[in-house]
Amino acid sequence: MFENLFKKWNQKRLTDERFAFLFDENEEGEDQEIVVFDCETTGLNPRVDDIISIGAVKIKGNRILANEAIHLFVKQDSQISPESIAIHQIRHCDLNGAIPIKEAIEKFLYYIGNRKLAGYYLEFDVAMINKYTKPMIGVTLPNKKEEISAIYYDKKISPIPQGHIDLKFDTIIKDLALPKLKAHDALNDAVMTAMMYLKLQQVKKLY
Repeated sequence: MFENLFKKWNQKRLTDERFAFLFDENEEGEDQEIVVFDCETTGLNPRVDDIISIGAVKIKGNRILANEAIHLFVKQDSQISPESIAIHQIRHCDLNGAIPIKEAIEKFLYYIGNRKLAGYYLEFDVAMINKYTKPMIGVTLPNKKEEISAIYYDKKISPIPQGHIDLKFDTIIKDLALPKLKAHDALNDAVMTAMMYLKLQQVKKLY
């Protein structure tokens, strides 16, 4: 109930009718598509840090639609710090052909549509996107959201009710016996997270 009320409250604040589709009802069942996405950023504080790249891929049924994936690189107004480069390996000179943040956000919104969003520690990535959508179109992302680490935790905690659950990305990948792609690449991270999501849908409990 609260979710529906917030969605209606959010919709009233939409200032750009081009994006009214974000509030459409999403399909349920086998034909439902889910978008898994990840952002590489200049730091871990949405208030002061910026998006460097966005990677996103769709899931439909038990398939990852890799041929429909997007990987957007964003122009930076200032030099990327050495500390940030050490994590994601993206240098300022690697951003030739990058697009302005407004264009990147618009492309991302058209890509996700009204689909459910999933991700690993999704709250941070959503906060980074919302930092730009709020001033651009007046609203935050209204899409339903699903946190991968929470799904993993729920399926792991039952066999180990008093145990410690390691929720690190690499730990989950290894525990689910999934291939590890190059880390700290927005699209690779999105694809690996999509693989996690599908694998977790197939198991009842993790031992």
